[in-house]
Amino acid sequence: MIAPAEETSMTDLTITRLLDAPRELVFRVWTDPDHLAQWWGPIGFTATSCTVNLTEGGKWRICMSDGETDLWASGVYHEIVPPERLVFSFAWEEPEGSRGHDTLVTVTLSDLDGKTEMSFHQAIFETVAERDSHNEGWQSCFSRLVTHLAEQR
Repeated sequence: MIAPAEETSMTDLTITRLLDAPRELVFRVWTDPDHLAQWWGPIGFTATSCTVNLTEGGKWRICMSDGETDLWASGVYHEIVPPERLVFSFAWEEPEGSRGHDTLVTVTLSDLDGKTEMSFHQAIFETVAERDSHNEGWQSCFSRLVTHLAEQR
């Protein structure tokens, strides 16, 4: 079952997860392309390409594939504060080469006695349906993230 979005507005998405891993590791799996390729994308997809320039103003780009369809997403890092905060833009790349609607993602990691509270916020969506679709995708990604973190311990 997909958890409902924690609404802060009709066009914002906030997801909070308690992760059984130290925040330094959680930050690393969010920023290292080798780790990202292991969990990014909903269940049923694999990351077939992953590039990261982890500097403020640096670009990231990921291709997710289900074997039939390639979905490209990319953005720019706006703020990097290891191991507690990551802010980046996110947009789907359209088949004709243009970029879709840009949103801003903020990942905040808080240390809770060796575990990590991850607060994920993405905004501003153009529609509630778009927000809900992203909620479903991210929830699936974060299930894969939990599995990947467990494999690192």
